[in-house]
Parts: sequence; C-alpha cells; structure tokens
Amino acid sequence: MNVPTLLRNCTRWLLLALTACLWISAAQASGTLRVLAWPGYADADIVKAFEQRTGAKVEVSYINTDEALWSRISKNQARDFDVFAVNTAELQRYIQKSLVVPLNLRAIPNTQRQLPRFQSLQKIPGIVHGGKVFAIPYTYSEMGIIYDRQQVHPPPTSIKVLWDPRYQGKVLVYNGGAHNFALAAQALGSRSPFALQTAQWESAVHQLIGLRRNAMTFYSQLKDSVDWFQNRKAALLFANYGSQQFKQLQAAGLDVGYAIPQEGALAWLDCWVVTSGAKDTALAEAWINYTLEDAPGKVLLERQGLANTTGPSPYLGPEDKLIWLEPVENVERRNLLWGRILSGDRASKVLAP
Repeated sequence: MNVPTLLRNCTRWLLLALTACLWISAAQASGTLRVLAWPGYADADIVKAFEQRTGAKVEVSYINTDEALWSRISKNQARDFDVFAVNTAELQRYIQKSLVVPLNLRAIPNTQRQLPRFQSLQKIPGIVHGGKVFAIPYTYSEMGIIYDRQQVHPPPTSIKVLWDPRYQGKVLVYNGGAHNFALAAQALGSRSPFALQTAQWESAVHQLIGLRRNAMTFYSQLKDSVDWFQNRKAALLFANYGSQQFKQLQAAGLDVGYAIPQEGALAWLDCWVVTSGAKDTALAEAWINYTLEDAPGKVLLERQGLANTTGPSPYLGPEDKLIWLEPVENVERRNLLWGRILSGDRASKVLAP
C-alpha cells in the first residue's frame, strides 16, 4: 500500500472514530439518566457536575430500605431506572431475576483508581457471575462497636463485649434478625455467620436471648441510635450503620471510641449496577465511572462518614478484618425467631415449629 492510500485510510478511520465519539456525546447530551440511590450517594452538587460534563439531565430518586429498593426496581421489570446502588448480599436476587445486566469494564476505567481489595472482584462474594461483572463497588461501612470512653475500660476487642454483664442495660442493639444471628454465630466461634447448620440454631437462640437481656433497647433508624446513645447514657452500641453513627456521635460532642472486633466486622458493600431496562447503558456506565473520581468520594467521607473505594478508610486499621455480607441460609426463619426472642419468649417456645 502506497503512502497516499495509507493516509487516506487513516483519515477515513479517524473521521469514523470522531463521528462515533460525537454520536456518543450527542446521545448523552440529549439523554436523561434515572438514578435510584440511598441518601448521600447523589447529592445535588455531585449531580450538577456530571450534568455539566455530559450535557445530560439526571433524575435522582431515593430509598431508605432494601425492601423499598426491591419494590421500585422489580416493579415494571426495572424499566423505571437506569442505574442504582445495592449491597452485595441483596444484589443476588436482582441478578437471578435478570433485573440487572453485566457491565462493560472498558467503559469504567476509573476502576483502576480503586484500592486493590475492590479491584479483586472475584474475591467479593456475589459480584461476578458466569465470568461476568454485574456491579462496581462504591461505598461501604463496617459494623463496628461504638463505646463511651468514660464507661468502657479498656477499649473492647471482641464482639463478646455486647454480652458482658458489666454493661447490662447499657447496650444498644440493632433490631434485625439476619444481622443478629450473624453476631451470635460470631460470638459462638462459627466459621460462617451466614449459613447456620441445623445443630447451631439452638445455641444461637440462647446467645440472642442473652443479648436481649443485656440490651437497653433496640433501634432500626440511624437517628434513633444516635439520640438514644446520647440521651440514655448507653455504654455500647452495635453500629449497624458503622462509621456514619460514629461520625454523628462525635459531631454531637460525645467522647466515643470505635472498635473493630477481633472476630471481624460484618460489613455491607454498596455497588452501582445498571438495570436491564436502562435506556442509555453508556450514560449509566459514565455515571459509575464519574462516581469513582475524587470529588464524589470526598463527599461520601466528609458528609456521610462513609468510606469510598478509592482511598483508605480513616476508621480501619491495616489488620482489621471485614466480613462482607452474604445472603443468609433462611432470612424468614431468622426474622421469625428474632421476633420471638424480642417478645421475651423462652428458648423452647422460640424454637417451636
């Protein structure tokens, strides 16, 4: 091939590439991205910066519970949203129902900015199925133990401190069957807090009856836990919301510490996923890529007290162990038995069919 012909071919391919880029840009500029997220994941200034960069319009809706998220996405077969945030344990049912699609990692180059533990997607339960990646880690929080430095000496090192009789009536406990049975399993030395065997249920029930007796009360909402810890002079708090609770208690002027138990801290990991009903997959992946930049990560940390996946968490030490949440063996049974425990039933009645 002579030089003039080569130049003409190069020019042709360059024009085609530029045309494709312009087409993609135009598609994004005229598009609308529909985001479903948890509060703090898509603040107005973060959204505005993305809109200015792409020319697209972003519509953000918010949810506060996993069940609300499932309801919004499963309704109308995921056609109402393009991208949403979900934790790895919950993600499995969306994949099973074909409500989310595999991602094109080449369209999300900022994954190279993530910490090694978040780039090793195969090591995170639930993200990779059939060799395809369905989710990109965005933010996470460990469920540590918050303690009042004036009442708790020395700082706690084990999850078993929640059962310590010295703190009877001074422990705030999360009101949730799935997580509390996982705690019981950890306290009993179980290797898998998410898969109780038949022979382990009775011991776990007795363990949670002991936790109920030690508890001051049980909370569901973050705000309640912070208010009650402060106003009722709690000594210990099982921090289901992790560093978010710790940050808010510090902001309230309390002298609190934050401990990661030696057994490891249960931890949720929220990821961005693209729905099977997305109108513009490329724009949805551009959003995911954007959220892995410095500005969104800084917002998560400074405003929400949540760690991002591109920088080290100020709440974790190098030796701290995280146990990513996984689907449990029987969530209905865990919740049923926890409800009976909470109502004060004896172990024999709790375990009755």
